[in-house]
Amino acid sequence: MDDWRKNLIEDAAGIDALLARTKRIAVLGIRPEAQADKPAHAIPKFLKDHGFTVLPVPTHGEQGSILGEPISASVKDVPGEVDVVEVFLRPDDIDAHVDAMLAKKPHAVWFQLGIRNDAAAERLARAGIRVVQDHCMKVEWKKRHPEGR
Repeated sequence: MDDWRKNLIEDAAGIDALLARTKRIAVLGIRPEAQADKPAHAIPKFLKDHGFTVLPVPTHGEQGSILGEPISASVKDVPGEVDVVEVFLRPDDIDAHVDAMLAKKPHAVWFQLGIRNDAAAERLARAGIRVVQDHCMKVEWKKRHPEGR
């Protein structure tokens, strides 16, 4: 893809459009209920509480379920289609998961606030996957839904 940069979402309109079409979110790096105070649990819980289907993909050996949903060992193992892969990993840890994200072919990948990995973003964007970097999905959702619904 020659114009892969068009898949990098950096403006409010692009985020609006992405959030409007998102229903199923695979959360890479989600934390279990025992770590409910961590953003990697609290933000996915908020999203689930606001109507999104959250599909957990923890990276610390958790088993069973998180937020009432069965755990997948890898993004590529998440059942069904995925609208967005939301990433809660250190930037240097993302590269190990890019191939699985490419295999799953989500509509978009979202690196949470404070997370940037330009090389991974380019690989995903070149494959036709939209990419958001360094934005909080909860904050962006709340900006668009100030009434809380």
